[in-house]
Amino acid sequence: MKHPLWERLPNELRSLVDELIADDRKLPAIVAIRDTLEPRPGIYECMDLLAERYAELDQPWFRPSPPLDIDVLARQVAALPHTPDAIEALWDGDSDGWFVCLVAVTLRPKFEYNLAFIRHGTDMRIFNGEVPPWPEALEANATGHALANRLGVPFHFASPDNPNSDLPRWWTGKA
Repeated sequence: MKHPLWERLPNELRSLVDELIADDRKLPAIVAIRDTLEPRPGIYECMDLLAERYAELDQPWFRPSPPLDIDVLARQVAALPHTPDAIEALWDGDSDGWFVCLVAVTLRPKFEYNLAFIRHGTDMRIFNGEVPPWPEALEANATGHALANRLGVPFHFASPDNPNSDLPRWWTGKA
């Protein structure tokens, strides 16, 4: 039986949702559904629909990020408009759970450039007792240090052992 929300979607929106699922773009799929339908469906109703569509399309709900390549990251940094003053790893999260962002930061201008997002599982790992250690933090720490050493800049990861997005940044007190 099809999800009741799926039955409300016009064919073109169904196609778009399936394309977004194929690209593992959950949030844009939810936005497309909510921005199109009246009355506007709730987030949980949209998430339920997506979970059903992922299963029907035989798509994994979670896809771990591929391993990072120092040479690729170094080329990304070389293409930036400003030379970074540091490499930093930061925790962030979304509806699937925690992940680590690897960024290049500059002081003048004060800016961060996203280099990579590292995720190796959902927050179900917490309930299953699989973390810590957090494998994305281990990868970010090793890769971040290697990249920073190659570039001759400091590396900063305020919380490599536990997800926390409220800690001081590298540039705190630098300017």
